[in-house]
Amino acid sequence: MTTLWGPTTVGNIELSHRLALAPMTRSRANADGTPGELAAEYYAQRASLGLLITEATQPSDDGQGYMFSPGIYTDDQVEGWKAVTSAVHEAGASLFIQIMHVGRMSHPDNTPHHRTPVAPSAIAPGEKMYTPTGPQDVPVPRALTTEEIKATVQDFRKAAAAAIRAGADGVELHGANGYLLQQFFAPNANERTDEYGGSIENRVRFALEVTRAVVEEIGAERTGIRLSPGLTLGGLEEGPESGQLYRHLIRELAQFDLAYVHLVHTGDEELLRDIRAAWPNTLMVHRPGRARQDVAVDVEAGLADIAPIGTWALANPDVVERLKTGAEFNEGDPATFYGGGAEGYTDYPVLEPAGK
Repeated sequence: MTTLWGPTTVGNIELSHRLALAPMTRSRANADGTPGELAAEYYAQRASLGLLITEATQPSDDGQGYMFSPGIYTDDQVEGWKAVTSAVHEAGASLFIQIMHVGRMSHPDNTPHHRTPVAPSAIAPGEKMYTPTGPQDVPVPRALTTEEIKATVQDFRKAAAAAIRAGADGVELHGANGYLLQQFFAPNANERTDEYGGSIENRVRFALEVTRAVVEEIGAERTGIRLSPGLTLGGLEEGPESGQLYRHLIRELAQFDLAYVHLVHTGDEELLRDIRAAWPNTLMVHRPGRARQDVAVDVEAGLADIAPIGTWALANPDVVERLKTGAEFNEGDPATFYGGGAEGYTDYPVLEPAGK
């Protein structure tokens, strides 16, 4: 039986166990999108997880949705990320930068250019977003033209190249959690009548074009993708064809020989089994809200190769040691999850070394 503590390989990266750091928004970047001064320390503290996937990082001005989120498309941002990757590598871990275009989940007050958000179609998500003046309704986005969609594909390509220049070991494409790639999947956000709307094949076209461009640019072994079948964040409803869409998408993605697929699993066990059967490479499965005693269940059952750790790792830089030894977890403080400085970011305590 495969165990949580057995070795595995992701792309060309050899790992000593089956845990990884899941991407988590921390909202501590500088106003210009460069990583904050504590980012290198934060990620290096969690190096025992082996493979670290960063917070969501925009590939362009249009890709930003939230205040103080990092980017990976300017020279200054590349230089800022170099400090993070160097610290992580020195601590013995590998790092993938997650690239996310938020699409319609944005507000002009949160972006450098203050333009209307862009999306597959001009349909608002019906949600609020925090801005410098407090919560505001997310506005109706502007529908991307076909030419703009193709330009956005190239934004992902350029961002992936920039991530590698910054020293990252790879990138994770964010196709989950209600953001742009997933917006194309959902009929209630995508009413297009061109080659990017309508049929399942058309609705996954943008995600596949982004994947192809990034693979061409940096290599399949450096590319992963995150998906969240059926997740309704950002006002999305994928409808009764959701399972069929993801089965088709996984078959198409398998042709690229990616390093991994990272699933946010929301309860469709049959779909998970089908994805596991169809996906030939590393499969990460994150079950939000799972109990501590269940962290190894999917790995031991053969349904996942890696069990990513989210909030536990936020509050416990030494979460690997705590899981191994059965030590208690620190409790995370939701008041400091987003924004601020060291408090709730780099100041969580670690276990005392044995013998002290």
